[in-house]
Amino acid sequence: MGAEILGPEQAEPDDVVLAWEGEDVIAVRLPQLSDSLDHILAAMERRHGMPLAQLDRKAKQEAVRMLEARGAFSVRHGVETVAGALGVSRFTVYNYLNRETALSREKAAENG
Repeated sequence: MGAEILGPEQAEPDDVVLAWEGEDVIAVRLPQLSDSLDHILAAMERRHGMPLAQLDRKAKQEAVRMLEARGAFSVRHGVETVAGALGVSRFTVYNYLNRETALSREKAAENG
């Protein structure tokens, strides 16, 4: 996801410092969420072996579901970023999200 490994002396307040037997040994600087979204989208393209915009509708819906589960839409401009990567409009991404919410509610009603 694009984390950076640093010496513990280089750690900033938002970094994660790992200790071994009570001694700080390494610091991990996590990327900004927006950078993480770019990494996630690139990984999805590698997994599919093609740009996300070339996926069929069903695969794009599945990609949106996976991205939602990973918090992609909590990032500022996340919907716009995902829409651009999928080659669809923001409206389409919102429709995919609403579809997933409706399906989840139906399954809950069936099981409840």
